[in-house]
Amino acid sequence: MKFGIGDSARRIEDPVLVRGQGRYTDDVHVDGALRGYVFRSPVSHADIKGLDVSAAREAPGVVAVLTGAELDEDGVKPIPCLTDIRNADGSAHFKPARHILAKGRVRYVGEPVAFIIAETMAQAQDAADLIEFDFDELPVATGTYEATLDGAPQIWDEAPNNVVLNYEKGDREKVDGIFGQAAKVSKVRIVNNRLVCNAMEPRAAVAEVKSDSDRITLYVPSQGPGLQIQQLAGILGIEMPKLRLITGNVGGGFGTKAFLYPEAVMTLWAAKRLNRSVRWTGDRGEMFVSDSQGRDHVTEVEVAMDADGRFQALRATTWAAMGAYLANFAPFIPTDACAGMYTGLYKIPVMHLNVKGVMTNTVPTDAYRGAGRPEAAYMIERLVEQAARDMGVSPDEIRRRNFPTVEEMPHTMGLGDVIDSGDFNGMMDDAMSDIDWTGFESRRKQSEAAGKLRGIGMSTYVERCGGGAGVPARLSFEEPGKLRLYSGALDSGQGHAISYAQILSEKFGIEIEEIEMIQGDTDRVPPGFTGGSKSIPVGGASVLTAAEESIEKGKKVAAKVMETADVDIEFADGRFTVAGTDRSMSIFEVAEAAKDPANLPEGAEPGLDAQKDHNNEKPTFPNGCHICEVEVDPATGMVEILDYVAVDDFGVTLNPLMLAGQVHGGIVQGLGQAWTEHTVYDEDSGQLLSGSFMDYQMPRADEMPEIRFRTRNVRCTTNPLGVKGAGEAGAIGAPPAFVHAVHNAVMSAGKPLDGLEMPLTPMKVWSALNG
Repeated sequence: MKFGIGDSARRIEDPVLVRGQGRYTDDVHVDGALRGYVFRSPVSHADIKGLDVSAAREAPGVVAVLTGAELDEDGVKPIPCLTDIRNADGSAHFKPARHILAKGRVRYVGEPVAFIIAETMAQAQDAADLIEFDFDELPVATGTYEATLDGAPQIWDEAPNNVVLNYEKGDREKVDGIFGQAAKVSKVRIVNNRLVCNAMEPRAAVAEVKSDSDRITLYVPSQGPGLQIQQLAGILGIEMPKLRLITGNVGGGFGTKAFLYPEAVMTLWAAKRLNRSVRWTGDRGEMFVSDSQGRDHVTEVEVAMDADGRFQALRATTWAAMGAYLANFAPFIPTDACAGMYTGLYKIPVMHLNVKGVMTNTVPTDAYRGAGRPEAAYMIERLVEQAARDMGVSPDEIRRRNFPTVEEMPHTMGLGDVIDSGDFNGMMDDAMSDIDWTGFESRRKQSEAAGKLRGIGMSTYVERCGGGAGVPARLSFEEPGKLRLYSGALDSGQGHAISYAQILSEKFGIEIEEIEMIQGDTDRVPPGFTGGSKSIPVGGASVLTAAEESIEKGKKVAAKVMETADVDIEFADGRFTVAGTDRSMSIFEVAEAAKDPANLPEGAEPGLDAQKDHNNEKPTFPNGCHICEVEVDPATGMVEILDYVAVDDFGVTLNPLMLAGQVHGGIVQGLGQAWTEHTVYDEDSGQLLSGSFMDYQMPRADEMPEIRFRTRNVRCTTNPLGVKGAGEAGAIGAPPAFVHAVHNAVMSAGKPLDGLEMPLTPMKVWSALNG
């Protein structure tokens, strides 16, 4: 069966997964593997006065108990923060050492303190109960803004007032001057709430040691094992050729599985130290206190306008929670990842941003679906809504006055990013038409007659993504009649196998069944990474350009075999043909012929194999308009989503069916943040009060609306496929649309919006309506 670009092909990996035949990390069987269990800190901030593991080491079945003391013995290094974000003065910021086991002090509940390795999990858990952990508790700081105030408990002495990073971007002096002359200024203070990722598959690690080899194989869920293997080798002093990482099926990544975690290092370290295979699998409770968490920003932002409500300048200060340590990419997320997106789709010619990275006694934060872009979009959309109210105009009118038109594209944003293409007014018009914006007031009267409040809310967004390189592809015709794609991307539900196969099926004119994708094995695939909506704009471009290289080489081989000139060879529908004749060879016949040096052009390597790591020098800018309509019960604060429409611009659509799935999933995640997902730390003890699904409410299918999605695509000009990244878009557009809808309902009752911040739980909504 053949599919090409634009076809709604179904995912080819689904039959294996729905039958339960997938192979996730915990499914990996290794004979004789020991079981690891992590003893974690029960307190959020304390000096360690004593750690007695002697009884645990003597417990039945226990092989070893590792602590911070053994880290020093073996020279185990801390997990690095991989970014190089600079302070406003150009200096490097402080990077606290993140040891895989606590040394001297613990700084958040759940921080690993000891690693117990035993013959069985039950024996390891029983031994953990024998550990005597003596500590002196210290005052805690959990509030992102409050931790920076004078007198707040210090997490690290090297970060005064808990500010580990002071980042600035933009022209402060020019912006201040514009604000001084502005006819009108609108401002808001918003909270972007902290999220627990809760991927379906908990993290795990299996380190396999074989008696006949000096290599160790580590099985671990990831978003590309190449990123982790280099860190592991450096931390544990293992030579790269002696280490192999394999990632099988992954049950949800969303950024959180991209990073290196202490448990993976512990498992590999224990296997190396003991010369025995070791495995660890976390449970759901552990994931709540050990997976890198997302968001957690407080932002004060204002926009200067002229008398007609046209935006002239923006300035913002964001306090971004880092947690107790700096995870792999944490400083990048609230700074360079999203700074340019603060001006959204609007003509705001100049801006200034100050970001303060804040240390708190909480789980470290890092990238989570959207990685800074949802935070920026939520901020600018909340500000635009306030500007509309301050100017006395409708939400769509304030946007029309400030959108660049089609004729003004490409559009240069406030910090210099250039949106290459888009039709923002047309997109908003389509969304308003789809939801019947003009008919809303009559629907509101119907709700009021039934004792309910109805609200409607709009948001627009833009995302900078899909640029650079780092998602390579290698094509191999090593087996007759089969094309293998060795991909540096790592699929965790996105459908890479069918997406890349569609590109290859169209370019080579071959059947989908003749294409096999290999991923997630550092011995077999080129190093790469899945994240930032790069899999198709960058990874797909790597596949495309590698295919084009194979075809060009194939023309030369075919010409030599069929004894004609290169220029006489045409390629179409999977066959190389001598122009104007019926003489032809299939792509697979030419691939076999290319293995014979006699058929090769001078200096060419045997085979039609090709490898590319395409570099998009400029990113893509997907954008969209989402509109949400809700009904609120004032007696209970319960919200019902009545309708939801999304009109998005993703450039060329590779697979409409899978695109819709990506958007639907992202919208649900965004609604989860805006509506129900509430990460709560006790401000006195630092305990995570929402540490299970009993207290942390995930979005539920029966609460979700029928999402009406369509595209208004304008081809992207910055990559050869013409696509724009789509994996994160739904999670970016949904939160402000939902919040604006609920706010609209509350304001219709004449109530203020003070403190009505995400998540808009029934208690918050009821409180806003009832004082």
